[in-house]
Amino acid sequence: MPLRRPNPQVVLVARLAISVALLWVLVTKIGTNWSEAIPDPTAKTFAWLGGALALTLLGVVLSALRWAAVLDALGLHAPFRRLLSLYFAGQFMGNVLPSTIGGDALRVSRLSKDTGDGPTVFASVVLERLTGWLVLPVITLVGLLVNPGLRDLGRASKLAGGVALATLVLLVVVLVLTGRQGRGLEGRLEQHDGWRRFTAATRYGIQHLVREPGPTARIVATGFAYQLILIGSALMAARALNLPSGAGPTALLAFVPAVLTAQVLPISISGLGVREGLFVLFLQPLGVPRSQAIALGLLLYLLNLVVSLVGAPAFAVGHSKRPTPEPEEDLVA
Repeated sequence: MPLRRPNPQVVLVARLAISVALLWVLVTKIGTNWSEAIPDPTAKTFAWLGGALALTLLGVVLSALRWAAVLDALGLHAPFRRLLSLYFAGQFMGNVLPSTIGGDALRVSRLSKDTGDGPTVFASVVLERLTGWLVLPVITLVGLLVNPGLRDLGRASKLAGGVALATLVLLVVVLVLTGRQGRGLEGRLEQHDGWRRFTAATRYGIQHLVREPGPTARIVATGFAYQLILIGSALMAARALNLPSGAGPTALLAFVPAVLTAQVLPISISGLGVREGLFVLFLQPLGVPRSQAIALGLLLYLLNLVVSLVGAPAFAVGHSKRPTPEPEEDLVA
């Protein structure tokens, strides 16, 4: 008897409940230490916040550039302004209006209508997101390598290194599974869903990328630039909150990618609770009070939320068109 697929609405409510529960546990543990988490409203504080917001916005632009590079490598060309608009619309849907259909699905649906080539568009989104499985763990391992002290923080060091290595292993597994010969992309995507649709799209994309070393290098380089921009935003947010010097560039280089990797797991809404809890685990050994670690996670969420509001007009245009129900969640980091 085949397994029944869980009701998407039930899953959404469950994730919302988990988010609230995780945040409640974290906040109640702060006690009366909120004064530590709220910085003085000085010009310097607002300057750091403005910089963090600008980098978060730039990160979305780089994401759209990465997507454009993948599409070009697959032989499907679309105006960058359209791709950027779709990316902002997806950000708005995923962060401001959490639903059972992720922002990636919105991008696939709308660009597929523009181009008439749904399978290639789906493959482009899969590969664009899949670059995070390479870039994020590499950045974490570099951070741990350049700062030996970060390797002696007990659970924090083990978890960051473990997340990085597990992600790389998972990437290798995906590449092995998708390396097998199979039918054409269109047939695989039309007849299958879930994991088999994902692997078919990945196989199709990789077969193109291995023949295009130049575009592939550009995709990977853009992926690194995007993630480093997000780490820069986190560093500015940390400065705005007056976090201790222990939470410096190399520490965030090692730990922010692990947080970004874990927060996309379909446990809570937009990673709420998961992100904040991980920052507590990673930053407390560096002398960062629990309240400030939680505040950093919440501030990064709020920055992303504010930037996502830019996508409201793009989301509203064509909102009456029902998005394709695959994929249900954003694919990866």
